[in-house]
Amino acid sequence: MDFRPVGFILGFLILALAGAMGVPALLSLQAGDGEWFGFLASLGTAIFLAGILILSQRPERIELSRRQAVLLTCLAWSILPLMGSLPLLWSDLGLSPADAVFESVSGLTTTGSTVLSGLDEMAPSLLLWRSMLQWLGGIGIIAMGIAILPFLRVGGMQIFRMESSDRSDKVVPRANDFAKLLISVYLGLSLLCAVTYAAAGMNGFEAINHAMTTISTGGYSTSDGSVGHFQQPLIQWLGTLFMLAGALPFVLYIQMLRGRPYLLYRDSQVRTLVAFLLGVTLLLAFWLVFAQGVGLLDSLRLAAFNVTSVVTTTGYATDDYTLWGPFAVVAFYFLIFVGGCSGSTAGGFKIYRLQVLAQLFSISEKRMITPHGVFFARFGGKPIDEEIMHSVASFMMLFVSTIAALAMALGLMGLDFQTAFSGAATAVANVGPGIGPVIGPAGNFASLPDAAKWLLSLGMIMGRLEVLTLAILVMPEFWRQ
Repeated sequence: MDFRPVGFILGFLILALAGAMGVPALLSLQAGDGEWFGFLASLGTAIFLAGILILSQRPERIELSRRQAVLLTCLAWSILPLMGSLPLLWSDLGLSPADAVFESVSGLTTTGSTVLSGLDEMAPSLLLWRSMLQWLGGIGIIAMGIAILPFLRVGGMQIFRMESSDRSDKVVPRANDFAKLLISVYLGLSLLCAVTYAAAGMNGFEAINHAMTTISTGGYSTSDGSVGHFQQPLIQWLGTLFMLAGALPFVLYIQMLRGRPYLLYRDSQVRTLVAFLLGVTLLLAFWLVFAQGVGLLDSLRLAAFNVTSVVTTTGYATDDYTLWGPFAVVAFYFLIFVGGCSGSTAGGFKIYRLQVLAQLFSISEKRMITPHGVFFARFGGKPIDEEIMHSVASFMMLFVSTIAALAMALGLMGLDFQTAFSGAATAVANVGPGIGPVIGPAGNFASLPDAAKWLLSLGMIMGRLEVLTLAILVMPEFWRQ
């Protein structure tokens, strides 16, 4: 394998991250919070490493093969979090390497788990950097899901291409034009979210930070109380709306800009996700009304926000839903796994995979009733490729196995079942908070041993890489000609 294109592109990715460090460095100088030196030192380190990679790995032409694309993806999501952790490691927070890397991995993978507390009094530059990590990670996730993962038949965008109209294989003819449209949509949604948050009662700094972590479905906040810190109901309803917006396929937004808005409401992923959120929200709202004695409007708002937050893997919280009663706790356990649409910033199992599995189950039932019948799995009214069905089944096996293995490893470190299992699930599904008093919506991951944080960081990266991508990388066949 020719590693030069991989190293060359990786160098530019590190350089872009270094450029982003300049923004909180300037804020630190302006605010006088004393963190500017850590940012400048991190920026210099990143530029030095990027320069080595760019100058020493300059290829004759940039053209990635499938193997090079997979290797670049895995290296980028492993090295960039290390670079992103440097401002946190060299800050006045006194974080250990495990804590700094955990926070950075959680940010760039848009997981939202945190080891930090005292956010309300934290340096503004560090709060901005955490939000920027999630915002940059969000756009990176969309690009990876659309451009690279379809090679492996696991990213889900091949489903979109199959379901949509005849010209859907190429949304726009040139990759550069597509990238510009994608960035424009992402930036436009972020700006719209920030403006509406500010209009609803947040100050400018809070609105910008929460807009970045909402559209990226990341969930970092500027307060220990998360979005629950803001008592205005409108802010929570707006958060629900924009979390859902971040969990929809961004290709569909581009299609809307190109005069095809009907694709958004025709898409079976979108319809299924919205129907699922409505159903679970109403169920938990009625549970809060009749079992917990909460008012109807408050129940709808609490249920809608927290259900959307968990299903879209954002990880915000307005209330400690582990105190809603046993039924609600069990419901949120399962909601951790669902996820949003493919081609979005959301993590989890993904809606389209659940739809494919439902089709497989339906066919199995029909064949039991009519053994000689011929049945076809369909998605959006069109037949599903058999290779896609096999990849979904393989992904499900690896997804569940990874969570089980990670949970057992955490159990060996002394973590109780609830913390170990929900921690493993929330890491691989890139959700954020787990279940229980330790890592639940009212807690954080600071008290976990460093070894557990390293393991959970690996789990977050594996979840963001859709598990199969990393599994392919370690197979001997991958490295053979």
